[in-house]
Amino acid sequence: MNREEAILRELNLYPLWQRRGQAKPVCEQEAAAAQPIIEQVTSQSVMEKAGLQNLASCNWPELKALVKNCTACKLRAGCTQTVFGMGDVRADWLFVGEWPGADEDVQGEPFVGQSGKLLDNILAAIKLKRGHNVYITNTVKCYPPGNRTPEANEIAQCVPYLERQIQLIQPKLIVALGETAALLLGYDAALPDLRGKLHNYRGLSSHSLDKDIPLIITYHPTDLLHTPLNKAKAWDDLCLAVATMQRLV
Repeated sequence: MNREEAILRELNLYPLWQRRGQAKPVCEQEAAAAQPIIEQVTSQSVMEKAGLQNLASCNWPELKALVKNCTACKLRAGCTQTVFGMGDVRADWLFVGEWPGADEDVQGEPFVGQSGKLLDNILAAIKLKRGHNVYITNTVKCYPPGNRTPEANEIAQCVPYLERQIQLIQPKLIVALGETAALLLGYDAALPDLRGKLHNYRGLSSHSLDKDIPLIITYHPTDLLHTPLNKAKAWDDLCLAVATMQRLV
């Protein structure tokens, strides 16, 4: 068994996944037409409600304290603790999930439990390891009651925190896991219309980045656990991510 076959077996993709021939050159492609839905992220009212007027100057300890003590939306009152993120704060790779699950709420770390194990396997398949040139976080920092999908205003309250994390890390590539994470683009499009393409992340606030960051959208590990047939598509997205990083470095 060769190394590629071993990796695909680890991801439960073999023998389902078949090489689709020589890949086309990686280039920037536009997502399907959609309307921006979270312009409120940039509004002064959101920033003021969360006490984030000086967010752009926050360092890591200050940002962690802001997230820990945030009461800007009703999610904080119903969760055990905020889940800030973990990993290398100077990482080239940034993986952004959607929101913490029940296990994450208890342990205070993103991607634990079965979804975390699958994410670790995914990282290993592309020669990465949690905490080594990788940072992992979520768009929303609090566990929603009953694991419900966060409301648009709840996402809007958390996005400035995520943006500041991105500004501090300055990753070379962002991998968004799931449709809520895809809101980084500012669009509410179905994930099948967004994945398989190279996007650019520019930031949604007035304190945007100095330069765009390439962004790739793929399935959340929890989605892959529920729908294993999507693992082949996720593997294609990972191959695109690896090819993109190779060009960047």
